[in-house]
Amino acid sequence: MKIVIAGGGTGGHLYPGIALAKAFQNYFKGVQILFIGTEKGIESRVLPGEGFTLKTIEVEGWIGKNRMTLLKTLIRFPKSLGQSYRLLKAFRPNLVIGVGGYASGPVLLVAAFLKIKRIILEQNVIPGLTNKILGHWVHQVFGSFEGSKAYFPRKKFFFSGNPVRKEIINIRAGKESGELTLLVFGGSQGAHAINQAVVDALDILKKDPRLSIQWIHQTGPKDFQWVKEQYEAKKISARVEPFIFNMAQAYETSDLVICRAGATTLAELTACGKPAILIPFPFAAHRHQEKNAYFFKKMGAAEVIDQADLDGRLLAKKIEGIFLTPNQMNLMAEKAAALGKKDAAEAIIDRCLQLGLGHV
Repeated sequence: MKIVIAGGGTGGHLYPGIALAKAFQNYFKGVQILFIGTEKGIESRVLPGEGFTLKTIEVEGWIGKNRMTLLKTLIRFPKSLGQSYRLLKAFRPNLVIGVGGYASGPVLLVAAFLKIKRIILEQNVIPGLTNKILGHWVHQVFGSFEGSKAYFPRKKFFFSGNPVRKEIINIRAGKESGELTLLVFGGSQGAHAINQAVVDALDILKKDPRLSIQWIHQTGPKDFQWVKEQYEAKKISARVEPFIFNMAQAYETSDLVICRAGATTLAELTACGKPAILIPFPFAAHRHQEKNAYFFKKMGAAEVIDQADLDGRLLAKKIEGIFLTPNQMNLMAEKAAALGKKDAAEAIIDRCLQLGLGHV
């Protein structure tokens, strides 16, 4: 059994692919898995540590680009098709999986030309342009939200949930330490608005004698040194990292999470049952993060702060409100856990087998 997983660029696209790859490894003895992405994407940093092989192609996105950049991107697109063709012919996969991101487009189009079985994962309620197009060229579309059904051929759509890494699903429910721990992250590149608000909230929270907070803060590379120095100057205990590779440990240690509202992040929160303060990225396509966040708030699983309203004082008030009412925090955790689909990867594999992939 040989499988290609195409796409990446961000953790939101890559980590469901990693979760699915590991599920295939558990299911098929001796399965060979090849990731195809780009050199600029997060996959070039993460996959070597996960033990997977990565091959790269030259492709860029076209959404939001000026005319000259768009023209250059379109001119280069045939090259990415040629690179994809050579990789697929050499590897000869039984299945090609698109997880979103720039690399998924050319790889899946070539897979269709070569008549290789192919599927895509759609993490958001409203799909991007690439997946809308690819939905007509694949055998199956697996959605994280049932509402995505309206954007794809009805017979091809299957509501599976978003695959989450087993190490996150399997974290321990309870904590040995009684200290309150707050996990902050804004995606693989960080989020300056979140970093700034947290730094501004530190002095306010430090003055509250009822709170003793341990911080785990993923800053992104640009803000790392500045944020680290802020914690040190304020003499506040914190683990500050530009990027956290072992997110399972970070989730397990935390009592509350401050983060964006991307679909993969939300799937992880539900898988490990963590309450959250969601700060949706306001410039996400189709405002899908805002829709995700307010759905979680409606279900009682999270609090939401719009980035336009975000400042240190409001963030500190939200944190205090949750930490000082343990019953509310526990209820939010229960509501988050109730939204999860922990068997998403297994459900996808079962459907893939119906495509006639066969067994090793």
